[in-house]
Amino acid sequence: MGVVYADIELINSEDLTMVRRNFIGAEEIRRMHLSMLVDSGAYMMAINETIQSKLEFPFIEKRKVQLASGQVVEYDVVGPIDVRFSNRRAVCSAFVLPGDSESLLGAIPMEEMDVLVHPKRQELVVNPQHPYYAVLKMK
Repeated sequence: MGVVYADIELINSEDLTMVRRNFIGAEEIRRMHLSMLVDSGAYMMAINETIQSKLEFPFIEKRKVQLASGQVVEYDVVGPIDVRFSNRRAVCSAFVLPGDSESLLGAIPMEEMDVLVHPKRQELVVNPQHPYYAVLKMK
């Protein structure tokens, strides 16, 4: 299977809360559309510092991560992030990678959105068994 990218929208979840409470207008919601590498081998989502500086997600903690090379590094974790693809939505946190590193859509938000990588078309698709809404596994 080749490399798969998907058009993803990231939204600052705290801004959505501020709109619901009438503290800011809907036009003030910080959001961004971007092409993310779909990486089902990555546990969490990862964004870069450039995205973080524009969307200003709240800092949660620092966590250690083992890279594909085996190296262990420490990154900031931010969130909550509202992640949207097609008719799907997930709320998750993300690692912040240095500089303009490539952003990754990991397994956790993919599972929550009930999306799959279509191997023949090499694209992210909503689960064809549940085309109108996400179905999550409870066990």
